[in-house]
Amino acid sequence: MKGPGIFWMVQTAAGLSMAGPMFVVGVEFLRTGRPVAGVGFLALGAVALYFPTYLVNRIGGPRTWIRRRLGRDDTTEAESTTDAETTAENTGERTTLFDRLR
Repeated sequence: MKGPGIFWMVQTAAGLSMAGPMFVVGVEFLRTGRPVAGVGFLALGAVALYFPTYLVNRIGGPRTWIRRRLGRDDTTEAESTTDAETTAENTGERTTLFDRLR
């Protein structure tokens, strides 16, 4: 059986370090009779817990980052070119990192 990788553990630790205090505050609010604030903090903690995983899934993992820095790409040109990149290439503009992440 293959266990979780080191990168998964780092993602989980980052999520828990952000979400842990929110969970504690949310439980404390629920315990002291403020259910709206408690549920709000628990929901915010759930979002913060998943955020590092979402971010890595959205922009790719370490192998993708290294491939981008070295200028290598595993996909064919037709698969990797987006509408924004095609428009930018035709007009001679450079795409920003934000445009490439969309």
